[in-house]
Amino acid sequence: MSDLATLTATQLLAGYAAGDFTPLDATRAALARAEAAQPVLNAFVRINHEEALQQAEASTERWHRGAPEGLLDGVPVTVKDILLQRGVPTLKGSWSVAEQQDWREDAPSVARVREHGAVLLARTTTPEFGWKGVTDSPRHGATGNPYDPARTSGGSSGGGAAAVAVGAGPLSLGTDAGGSVRIPASFSGIFALKPTYGRVPMYPASAFGTLAHVGPMSRDAADSALLLDVISGADARDWSQLGPVRGSFRDGLDEGVAGLRVAYSPTLGGQVDVAPQVAASVRRAVDRLTALGARVEEVDPDLPDPVEAFHTLWFSGAARITEDFTAEQRESMDPRLRAVCEEGARASALDYLAAVDVRMALGKRMGDFHQTYDLLVTPTMPLTAFEKGLEVPAGSAPPRWTSWTPFTYPFNLTQQPACSLPCGVDSDGLPIGVQLVGARHADALVLRAAHALYGAGAADIPDPPELTLAGS
Repeated sequence: MSDLATLTATQLLAGYAAGDFTPLDATRAALARAEAAQPVLNAFVRINHEEALQQAEASTERWHRGAPEGLLDGVPVTVKDILLQRGVPTLKGSWSVAEQQDWREDAPSVARVREHGAVLLARTTTPEFGWKGVTDSPRHGATGNPYDPARTSGGSSGGGAAAVAVGAGPLSLGTDAGGSVRIPASFSGIFALKPTYGRVPMYPASAFGTLAHVGPMSRDAADSALLLDVISGADARDWSQLGPVRGSFRDGLDEGVAGLRVAYSPTLGGQVDVAPQVAASVRRAVDRLTALGARVEEVDPDLPDPVEAFHTLWFSGAARITEDFTAEQRESMDPRLRAVCEEGARASALDYLAAVDVRMALGKRMGDFHQTYDLLVTPTMPLTAFEKGLEVPAGSAPPRWTSWTPFTYPFNLTQQPACSLPCGVDSDGLPIGVQLVGARHADALVLRAAHALYGAGAADIPDPPELTLAGS
């Protein structure tokens, strides 16, 4: 029997169907990885050991009867501690959230994976309210990188990325309002997709408004297509959700990239200083697209940096979260988040609307761009993972996380689908990610191109070192 913790969800489901192993076997393997990695990485707020085994036993019985329930029956899934999960607290990395509440509701994405028979393995770490691009919080501490625990896993879905990387379940539910599934995917060597806004229903609505997306995190693009099939199901609680999907995101996944018009922008027109090893790895991935038949041009989308508009929208959202906090609650917050909230509270309605105007112009610019190009390719991150516990790399002058994430947050403003997949490692063995961006609603195309790169070996990187898996 293969090491079940290393298999994709697709491989697990095939094994269940063939009778090679059971959901109980796979869940035990994933729990062993989670419990071994937790003292080293701190990727989990809660490991649902007994509940997961009970769910896996029920799934095993269904498979024995030849009656699996849904598309994910028996697949271990982890859930970011931002998304509501019935029966367990959602603490959001903050001491301001009381644990003793009536946790009776699932977020839409959690409800869908539950309905499809998934095993809800663990709750993953997040910075306080998911506010930044690394994962540390006053309540739960810092999360380490599976390739070097002294470095950050990225954020804000850093716990989910670490979980997938070490084999603690092949699928994870994350959120992304400025890069929060793509940043940790790049740093931790996994795949993640920020779908088109509204494709995955969200409830409660994020304080970051229509910047915030729920997205799948997985070992490869095919697994994220499977998970997106599940979580894109309708939910009446989200008034901004998109209409029903026709067919499956797995349909046409193997059609390749031949003939696609691809724009490769290595630095967004010289705006971004990209580490040489990152640039070289991304270029090799782009060369793979060319070899697969895509028509690649090195061209920039001519995007002015929208960081000030993004800050206005982002900081205002953070201020809204904490608007009614007591002095004691504010004192318990991450001091850097407290500073962001104070800045956001000073923004006026006119400031906010001016930022929306910038956003609309950016969206039009990218809409026009995709009339010519099917995909835009960039590095996901201009650097590899830095020391954990820091908002910005040591020695960096700009104080905010947006200073080192210039390739991710613009596409939250435009609501476009964007994914990150690994394309190499640097000389320290740290993963490097390449980002594929599609026009709004072109989620299937983004997944198809990423799947082609996986098939061509572009995403083949070493597994995390054994240190994080000690005892598994």
